[in-house]
Amino acid sequence: MNISEHISLKPFNTFGVEVFAEQFAVFTNENELKELTEYGHNRKMFFLGGGSNVLFTKDLEGLVLKNEIRGIEITEETSEHIFIKAGAGEEWHHLVMLCVQQGWQGIENLALIPGSVGAAPIQNIGAYGIELSDCFDGLQAYLIPEKKIITMNNEDCRFGYRNSIFKTSLKGKAVILNVTLRLNKTPRYHIRYHALKMALENKGVTDLSPAIIAETVMEIRRSKLPDPKIIGNAGSFFKNPVVEIKHFECIAKDYPSAPSYPDKDGWVKIPAGWLIEQCGWKGYRKGDAGCYDKQALVLVNYGNATGKEILELAIEIQNNVFSVFGIKLEPEINIL
Repeated sequence: MNISEHISLKPFNTFGVEVFAEQFAVFTNENELKELTEYGHNRKMFFLGGGSNVLFTKDLEGLVLKNEIRGIEITEETSEHIFIKAGAGEEWHHLVMLCVQQGWQGIENLALIPGSVGAAPIQNIGAYGIELSDCFDGLQAYLIPEKKIITMNNEDCRFGYRNSIFKTSLKGKAVILNVTLRLNKTPRYHIRYHALKMALENKGVTDLSPAIIAETVMEIRRSKLPDPKIIGNAGSFFKNPVVEIKHFECIAKDYPSAPSYPDKDGWVKIPAGWLIEQCGWKGYRKGDAGCYDKQALVLVNYGNATGKEILELAIEIQNNVFSVFGIKLEPEINIL
């Protein structure tokens, strides 16, 4: 068991925020995880994956544990599907591209999403018309209080829009060890999402493949999202709000071109980026904290912004959007 003291977490979060962990350790297998959680049972513990969905606003007391469980393997194959199990510490995009290269269809729309495989079910990541839950088969997780490993299926995880049981009743109590995906041998492409559909049409694509869709998704993402290796960010900072149709109709009176997408009966989803842009925040910068000039939904660290400064900007945006549209934006990322 190798535990380090007073370690900078700047290399371990895509915002590039400088904070320090009181104690820090890495685990690469179940036994190391058990040993470390037993050591840390009487102190605060925080589990870190790829650091792409977190904003640190202060130094972390207690023990920070980084999940680096690796391994990718085929666990089952049928005439229609192939089942891939990946360690929670694997890079998500690496897994996507491996599957794309093999021609296995199902997660190509989720290309270039930063973060680890283990973080994907926690957030129920989604993009361009699909979510992880659409191709999720199961996972194994270690329950810290019970000191045991359990297997969970789609229903057990209680997936919702950017939500799961790991953000509610199992928050801080379960550590994901591996994730199994069910991918298709016979493609069932999802290209109805407007931006993706238009990009494919503009390229003149007539023969679809996982590789072509993944390539197009990456082109779209790179055109409007900053590379966290160059500009610190965690992707979309806020969830797209879901409002009653009556509420949206009131907004549409003043903003006839306001975009919306059908949700559950009587409700619609409004792009949070559009709301933020209408309030004039797109391209705004205060010090090194800013709102990205190509996508208002992304808050950025241009160099030396603190987590508190980025959070203060987020709160200003929330308050402004609420005062103009009567909609409270909810953060998509974990704020500590």
